[in-house]
Amino acid sequence: MTSADTNLAQPHSDDENHEGHRIEGSLPKLAVGAIGVVFGDIGTSPLYAVKETFRGHHPLPVDQLHVFGVLSLIFWSLMMIVTLKYVMLVTRADNKGEGGSMALLALITRKTGAGKRSGLLVMLAVTATALFFGDAMITPAMSVLSAVEGLGVVDERFNRLVLPIAVGILVGLFMVQSRGTETISKFFGPIVLVYFATLTVLGVIQLLQHPQVLAALSPHYAFLFFENDPLLAFLALGSIVLAVTGAEALYADMGHFGRKPIGVAWLWVVLPALTINYFGQAALLMRMPEAAENPFFLMAPDEMRLPLVILATLATIIASQAMITGAFSVVQQSVQLGMMPRLKIMHTSASAYGQIYVPVVNWVLMVLVLLLVLTFQKSSNLAAAYGIAVMGTMFISTMMIGVLTAKVWNWPKWRVYLVTGTFLIIDGSYLSSNLLKVPEGGWLPLLVAAIIFVLLTTWAKGRELMIARLREAAMPVKVFIQSAASSATRVGGTAVFMTSASDGVPHALLHNLKHNKVIHDRVILLTVKIADMPFVEEDTRCRLEDLGEGFHRLVVKYGFMQEPDVPAALARLTGCGPAFKMMDTSFFLARQTLLPSSRPGMAIWREKLFAWMLNNSESAMEFFRLPTNRVVELGSQVEI
Repeated sequence: MTSADTNLAQPHSDDENHEGHRIEGSLPKLAVGAIGVVFGDIGTSPLYAVKETFRGHHPLPVDQLHVFGVLSLIFWSLMMIVTLKYVMLVTRADNKGEGGSMALLALITRKTGAGKRSGLLVMLAVTATALFFGDAMITPAMSVLSAVEGLGVVDERFNRLVLPIAVGILVGLFMVQSRGTETISKFFGPIVLVYFATLTVLGVIQLLQHPQVLAALSPHYAFLFFENDPLLAFLALGSIVLAVTGAEALYADMGHFGRKPIGVAWLWVVLPALTINYFGQAALLMRMPEAAENPFFLMAPDEMRLPLVILATLATIIASQAMITGAFSVVQQSVQLGMMPRLKIMHTSASAYGQIYVPVVNWVLMVLVLLLVLTFQKSSNLAAAYGIAVMGTMFISTMMIGVLTAKVWNWPKWRVYLVTGTFLIIDGSYLSSNLLKVPEGGWLPLLVAAIIFVLLTTWAKGRELMIARLREAAMPVKVFIQSAASSATRVGGTAVFMTSASDGVPHALLHNLKHNKVIHDRVILLTVKIADMPFVEEDTRCRLEDLGEGFHRLVVKYGFMQEPDVPAALARLTGCGPAFKMMDTSFFLARQTLLPSSRPGMAIWREKLFAWMLNNSESAMEFFRLPTNRVVELGSQVEI
C-alpha cells in the first residue's frame, strides 16, 4: 500500500446486499433530537435576518411596503426552499439513509454508472464540499456574536464586553470538542425546544398588538416590493437569505435522525415558531420603526431581555456545535471516498453514532473563526460574508437533484425542467444578490472554498496519477507465483501485503522478496475498498480468491461512514487456512517517495502540493488499525 492510497481505500461501486444503518428511537424522541441538532442554525436566524435586512449594508425604509414585502419574501423562502425543496424533495434522495453532497454524488454515480456527466458531478460535489467549509467557518462567528450583542440591548455599557465574551465562548466550544459531546448533547433538544417556544411566545405577544402584518402571508406583497422598488428588493435578497441559512443541514444530517423525524420537527415545531417570530418582529417594526436596530431582543420586555440573551446564546452555541460536528463528518466521508488525505479521526463515544473528533480540522476552524470575530467585530459586518457559501451549496444541490430526478427517478422531462428550473431561478436570484457582497467581505468564504477545492482536487488527481504509475510497472500475479513459489525460500507465518490495486503484484511484495529473499507460507494480497454507500453489512464485507501456492487475494469493503478495521476483518475470515493470529502475522506496506516531474498529468506546483499532503497524511497503521509492532514499511521512489 502506498501512502497516496489513503486509504487503500478505493471508492467502489457495488450495489449488492448493502443496507443502511438503523436509527434507534421513537418518532417523538428523534424529532426532539433533530430540533436540537439539525435546526440550530436556521433556528437562530431570527436573531439577525430582519435586523440585517433593514439596517445592513443596503438599509430599507421601515414602512408598510418594505416591511410587508420583506416578510412575504422570508415566509415564501421558508416555504419554497426549506419546505418544498428540502423537506419534500431533497430528503427523498437518501443514500441508504445518509444525505449530503458526497452521499448524493455516490448515489447518482452508483445508479447511473460512470459516464460523461461523472466528471462534472464530481466537480459539483467537491465544490459544494469546499463551500460547506466556508460556511462552517462563518456560522459560529456570526451566530454567537449576534446573540451576545443582545447584551447591548439590555444595557449599552455591556457593549464593550461583547467581543471578549464571544471570543471566550468560541474558544471554550472548540476546546471541549476532544472530550466528545455525547453527555451534553442530550440537553440540546430540550434547550432548543424551549428556545423555539420562546420565539413563538414573543411573536404572539407582538402580533396581538398589530395583527395586520399577517396580510404579508400573501405572496403579492413580495411582488409589490419588486414592482415598486426593484433595485432595493434585489439587494435585500442578500440579507433575506439569512433566514434560510442552515437549510442544507436538513439533508446533511438526515442520517442521524431519518427523513420523517426531520420533516415532523420542521412542519410542526420549527416552521410555525420561525414564522410567528418573524411576523412578530414585523408587528414591532410597524409600531416602533426605531426597533429595526435589533428587533429580536426588543420584542421582549426589559426584565426578560437578559434571560433571552442567555437562552439565545445557548441556542447559538448548539448551532455552532452542530456545524463543527458536521465539518468532522464531511471530512470523514471525504477521507473514506479518497477526496482527502488520511487525517487523524478519533471516536469520542463507544455508543453514540457519529461522535468523532478530527483534531486538525478543529484547530484550523477555531483559528479561522477567531480571526473572523476579531477582524469583523460585529455581526452586521460579518453578514456581508454570510450567505454566499450557503446559496452556492444550495444552487449546486439543485443541479445535482436535477440529474437525479432525470436519470435515477426517471421523471418526465417536463416535470424535471419545471421543478429544477423553478428552484434554480430561486436559488440563482439569491446567489446573484449575494455575489454583490464579494467586495464587502464575501470574498472570504469564497477564498477559503477555493483553497479547499484546490486541495481536494489535487489530492484526488495525484492519487489517480500515482496509482496509474504504479500499475505501469506491475507484474501479473500468476507469472509471479509461478516463478517465485518454486525459487524463493518459504518461511512460517502469514504476510499481509496491502495494496490499492485488486490486480497485479504489490510493490511491497516485490521489494520484500528482493531484499529478504523469502516468502511466507500464507500470503494475503489485501485491498480495502470504500463502497459508494454509507454502510456495508458484515456478511458481504470480504471477498476471497485462492491464487494457489499459499497466495490469496482478499478484498474488504466498507461503507463511507464506516471505519476500516483490518485485524477485525481478518479475525472473521475463513476459507484460507487456520485462524489469523496477530503475533504470527506481518503487515507489509509500501511507502512511496514522490518525485515531481515534467511528465503529463499535473502542474509542477500541484505535484509538490500533493507530495506535501502525502508526507503529512496520517499513518496507515492507525487508519487501518494495524498492530504497530507487526508492520513493516518498504520504501521506493516514483515519478508522477
